[in-house]
Amino acid sequence: PGAVAMPKRGKRLKFRAHNACSGQMTVVDYANSDPAVVKSGRVKKAVANTVQQEVKSLCGLEASQVPAEEALSGVGGPCDAIDSSDEMDVQEETTWERTISRKKKSKRHKEDLDGAGGEEYPMDIWLLLASYIRPEDIVNFSLICKNAWIVTCTAAFWTRLYRRHYILDASLPLRLGPESMEKLHCLRACVIRPLYHMYEPFAARISKNPAIPESTPSTLKNSKCLLFWCRKIFNFKFKKQSPRLKNKCMERLQPPIQYEDVHTNLDQDCCLLQVTTLNFIFIPIVMGMIFTLFTIDVSMDMRHHQVRLVFQDSPVRGGWNLRSEQGVQVILDPVHSVRLFDWWHPQNPFSLRA
Repeated sequence: PGAVAMPKRGKRLKFRAHNACSGQMTVVDYANSDPAVVKSGRVKKAVANTVQQEVKSLCGLEASQVPAEEALSGVGGPCDAIDSSDEMDVQEETTWERTISRKKKSKRHKEDLDGAGGEEYPMDIWLLLASYIRPEDIVNFSLICKNAWIVTCTAAFWTRLYRRHYILDASLPLRLGPESMEKLHCLRACVIRPLYHMYEPFAARISKNPAIPESTPSTLKNSKCLLFWCRKIFNFKFKKQSPRLKNKCMERLQPPIQYEDVHTNLDQDCCLLQVTTLNFIFIPIVMGMIFTLFTIDVSMDMRHHQVRLVFQDSPVRGGWNLRSEQGVQVILDPVHSVRLFDWWHPQNPFSLRA
């Protein structure tokens, strides 16, 4: 007598309210409880209310202070609620919890679509904040929202940026002087170029570029040679081939029509390859041809470098091997330095129509 009978295999353990009320709480009701009773792993509300009432009664609190919540069904006492809760099927309880969770998620998703959690600020506020943005943070600022991006497309934004960083004793080309900033045509490009003359963080990036790159530049592959001139310094001006299929996201990020003239840049996809040699070397005319191969090796005297350039009439598809008899091959040996200048570099000559 008094011994607790062990349940048979396969039979679920049930929590009875009189066990909690009479002080017969066992470890079986908690640590060793059957997980099949509640698949979610949480204690039922009826069980939690009964245990909470028992604990508060042991602490000397009155029963009226216990938030019983009328158990689950609102009937009589907590013991009746526990009995009715234990009779619920496990699958019905799980289905009910999933339904409630889906309703909450759909409600939160609907609120996000309605935009109830955000607020749209006027354009003047974004234009005022843009006056304190550093040049290297313009991209991050434009990604905040659509209005912030539109502000970076305006002529007022680029004109203020130029005035903030202008230095009186800076040696700038005539087109990049303060008097020329009143023109809206190519204004953005004409503001970015002098920043690499006057703004110290940008000028430091240029000084760190090595004379001989550590790896062979691959960005010029399948680019078209526009200009070529040499005086012991061979200059090749290339225009990168734009992809045929444009991304839909890029099409949406086109500047507004009223600011297209500000964002016009005739040298946007152009770059300059400059190769300095110790002696004058005659090379054939390669203007209008496609640049397909560029390698940097050790010179024959083992003291300098050797540059090999290959030009063809048409671009080379990926994975195709070049034939030795195809195209025009240019070998420069010995080479002192190899530099690649983007359109914004101070040593890259820009178009006079800018």
